Amino acid sequence: MALGLRCNLPGDSSPTDLREDADVESSSDQYAQRFAGPVGAWFLDVQARRTLEALRGLTPGATVLDVGGGHAQLTPALVQAGYDVTVVGSDERCQARLQPWTSTARCRFEVADLRALPYPDRAFDAVLCYRLLAHSVDWRHLVGELCRVARRRVAVDYPSSRSLNLISDQLFLLKKRIEVSTRRYLMFSPREIRTAFAAAGFRVAAESPQFLLPMVLHRATGSVAIARATEGPARALGLTRLFGSPVIVRADRVD
Repeated sequence: MALGLRCNLPGDSSPTDLREDADVESSSDQYAQRFAGPVGAWFLDVQARRTLEALRGLTPGATVLDVGGGHAQLTPALVQAGYDVTVVGSDERCQARLQPWTSTARCRFEVADLRALPYPDRAFDAVLCYRLLAHSVDWRHLVGELCRVARRRVAVDYPSSRSLNLISDQLFLLKKRIEVSTRRYLMFSPREIRTAFAAAGFRVAAESPQFLLPMVLHRATGSVAIARATEGPARALGLTRLFGSPVIVRADRVD
């Protein structure tokens, strides 16, 4: 497992007293600034379309748990698609950006220990977890917990070690200028992800890398036209499929 730009890594054998609370940062207004502007909106549109594709086959009204989803990046698309959405966060602070939906009862927010979700086995039709795996204190345990409470499907995103993230250390100064609160993060190989899901009784059914170039480079240009002009041909040539990141993974329960 490779390491990228993440601070205070506890390691794979994380002690049980460590909290799974990286979602506090990703739920903040400061974090949301990374997705401000036209390029940020394009990022979120690509992510939403890939996510709805990963959920294809679930009927409207299906129950979806978004673990660590206080960033509210997925909430609008999920609600509009007709899913019954619950977001769970590690702290009350994680609900601030969800107010437009929770205040009108279109989505629920609950606080819980993300290492021990307070739900029965197979409680939700699908479970999502974005922006968390790469900062997890114990990512394999997290995957197992997502799978435990999922009846049919789990979708996560992760930075790929096969991508240009391998030069993330060289991009650190650029990231710090553009993303002041940038953190170090874990990177994963497809085999690691598949193995973790298999151990929890799930099979990876689809993998959807989103961008060939590191997102920070697109943020640096600030141009959706340039981003589309580079990413479109890369996807058509199959380069994004081979080397793209972050990757959205759909895993289905084997039985």
